[in-house]
Amino acid sequence: MELKVSHCFIAVHDHDEALAFYRDVLGLEVRNDVRYEGMRWVTVGPKAQPDVNIVLEPPAASPNASPQDKKLMSLLLADGMLRAVIFATDDCDATFEHVCRAGAEVLQEPMDQGYGVRDSAFRDPSGNMVRFSEKR
Repeated sequence: MELKVSHCFIAVHDHDEALAFYRDVLGLEVRNDVRYEGMRWVTVGPKAQPDVNIVLEPPAASPNASPQDKKLMSLLLADGMLRAVIFATDDCDATFEHVCRAGAEVLQEPMDQGYGVRDSAFRDPSGNMVRFSEKR
């Protein structure tokens, strides 16, 4: 049995702001933009990985989430307590400069880690931590 990553989910407050970051700054392609029963979710992904999809969805989008769960998720998202995704890059410093020029909030400048990568971190427009990692 072989498993592959197909979809992962990132909670966002505003899809248009998220697209300005994930599509316009990071260069991900938009694969789907769905509005259904008052909700919206947008699927994006790296052009080089057509089978990997990142779904930008509202906080606590599950129909089973209670009002308290939705409120808690919104608070955690606003506080930047939710992690989003780590992108692999072949040049962490160039990626950092590119994302920095776009005005994203820097959480960590590029640095070598003891576990064999050079990485940096930003917040997306909703407050999620997004990292960029280069193998060393």
